[in-house]
Amino acid sequence: MDADLMPIGQFARLSRLSIKQLRHYAELGLLPPAHVDPDTGYRYYHPAQARHALTIGLLRSLDVPLATVADVLTGATTALDHVRHDLEAELDRRRRTLASLERLITDGLPGAPVRLTTEPSRTVLLTREHAAGPNDIPRATSAAIARLLTAAPTQRPPELTALFPIDLDDHIDITATLALTPGEAPSPAPGLERALLPGGTFASATHTGPYDQISLTAHAVLAWCAERGHPLTGPIREVYISDPATTPPDRLLTHLMIPIDPEEHP
Repeated sequence: MDADLMPIGQFARLSRLSIKQLRHYAELGLLPPAHVDPDTGYRYYHPAQARHALTIGLLRSLDVPLATVADVLTGATTALDHVRHDLEAELDRRRRTLASLERLITDGLPGAPVRLTTEPSRTVLLTREHAAGPNDIPRATSAAIARLLTAAPTQRPPELTALFPIDLDDHIDITATLALTPGEAPSPAPGLERALLPGGTFASATHTGPYDQISLTAHAVLAWCAERGHPLTGPIREVYISDPATTPPDRLLTHLMIPIDPEEHP
């Protein structure tokens, strides 16, 4: 055996990793021992492996996934770009969460006035987008609406509505619609279809503020329905009144609507 080899305990102290971590990284093939005694099973490492060990520890302290650590150890440092993107997305989500908390601190629990409204059925242009979990809903909604706007008539402001399922899990389909007037022929585009958006009676409230805080108003409408025994049949609708391109985020108006049966538990 090479005289420079050191037992796992000594190498753990040198590399600032635990013995348990070294065993785990060896099982994953990230940092196999230089020698394993065939009789005792003792593991030995070479001092030259310390740089790899310290690199693994550094990357893990930066929340780099082990799969990406493996790529970096082979010299593919561009793999860190994906980690940075994920961290930036998480930071944006945390900022949105903080903004909602600050609004709760300032205004208290949501208590937006809820009203009953009746909507007619509408002929619409419809598109769908899949969201990979609740955190992906903003991206999916933006993508669906952008697809609709490519076919929106230019002579009038677009009437846009997004529909979201009541139950949010890891597989969420977002539907977005653009209202059409009789005889209106939008520009054809992939992923778009003409459809009928059902009307009916809705519990509705108006949200004023950024889109990422609409959940606060949704809370008020959902609580109103629950208190009156209205079953949630969904989907939840967001009707976008303001143009985000010309309206400050804190002044955006959005109608949030949940379909109900007015004759059931009035």
